[in-house]
Amino acid sequence: MNDRQAYGVFGNPIGHSKSPLIHAAFAAQCGQAIDYRPLLAPLDGFADSVAAFVAGGGRGANVTVPFKEEAYRLATRLTARAERAGAVNTLVFDGQAILGDNTDGAGLLRDLTLNLTYPLAGRRILLLGAGGAARGVLAPLLDAAPDVLTIANRTATRARGLAHDFAAHGTVVGGGYDELAGQSFDLVINATAASLGGELPPLPGGVFHAGSLAYDMMYGQGDTPFLAFARRQGAARLADGLGMLVEQAAEAFRVWRGVHPDTAPVIAMLRNSGPDGDPAR
Repeated sequence: MNDRQAYGVFGNPIGHSKSPLIHAAFAAQCGQAIDYRPLLAPLDGFADSVAAFVAGGGRGANVTVPFKEEAYRLATRLTARAERAGAVNTLVFDGQAILGDNTDGAGLLRDLTLNLTYPLAGRRILLLGAGGAARGVLAPLLDAAPDVLTIANRTATRARGLAHDFAAHGTVVGGGYDELAGQSFDLVINATAASLGGELPPLPGGVFHAGSLAYDMMYGQGDTPFLAFARRQGAARLADGLGMLVEQAAEAFRVWRGVHPDTAPVIAMLRNSGPDGDPAR
């Protein structure tokens, strides 16, 4: 009889997810009895899939593309950080109640400041994209007191709207990629999905300077197109989003189980796994 409590990750597609491997490692490390599995939801059936999972004893779930905004609407109660983000990546089930949380921002901040030892105060930050991934990290980035945070997006009006929504948190401006000409930044974060399609956001030359850190939320084997571009442009440091993935998962694990796992050995395990060992996605 399996007495482990049920958790999982909803997405479409979902078979590539590393989350089951990560949470299995966390559970073993922390002595927690959980059963964490990938949960494929139909594009038009997320709410029904969640309901079926809860009816089967599900205690909590992560949510990935393309359901984060739908999860936000499904939740009956939101944490402050989920409400600010307008998107949910972590659900907690308690009877008919569904708590929605967002751990993406906390995960990114921990990866940048702890794993990469990169303080954000006083930095000039460029955030690429204006979708759910960008929304989830904007408030935590601004709370870290950068000098200015610029949002760039193919649709400039969407970037400006996002900057307006978060103006109370710090100095933030938004616009199109063409408006970046002549500017350079200390930290450039790719929050678009361009790397998934092997594409590069239309960045002008010069956004990186000799001391810049280029950070892609996507991850895989080798440089993404964004990181390859940053390398050619002379960025001093490159980082993919694997650390963020593990850190946001650890924060979700803490929300569910009340204990925060040690992320360093799990990140190292994933870095050392080759393409045949459950590749990073």
